[in-house]
Amino acid sequence: MKRNIVLACTGLVLMAGPALAEEAIVGSWKRPNGTIIQYLSCGTDTYCGTVMTGEYKGKSIGSMSGKSGSYKGTVNKLDEGKTYNGKATATGATLSLSGCVMGGLICKSESLTRQ
Repeated sequence: MKRNIVLACTGLVLMAGPALAEEAIVGSWKRPNGTIIQYLSCGTDTYCGTVMTGEYKGKSIGSMSGKSGSYKGTVNKLDEGKTYNGKATATGATLSLSGCVMGGLICKSESLTRQ
């Protein structure tokens, strides 16, 4: 009897595993300049970025919404004082960000590495 209960509980935990998995964007990412950015869940399918090191430590860098490694939202480029509308793709150990301001006249992209 105890064995059946243990097996049933194990089965429930295994079935819940994928539902408990975090989105690919969640975690700490290192920019090419060495600054660490952390994305955490801040709502349903929304992830907020915070600067963890350097001159802008503790500042928000915007938010992304989406799932399955594909996100859209805004990124604040704190050193420029600009907010870019764009997208992010998280694949393995790389977070690729790209975005534009002023109706697409100024666009930038950057790849970050998972920490």
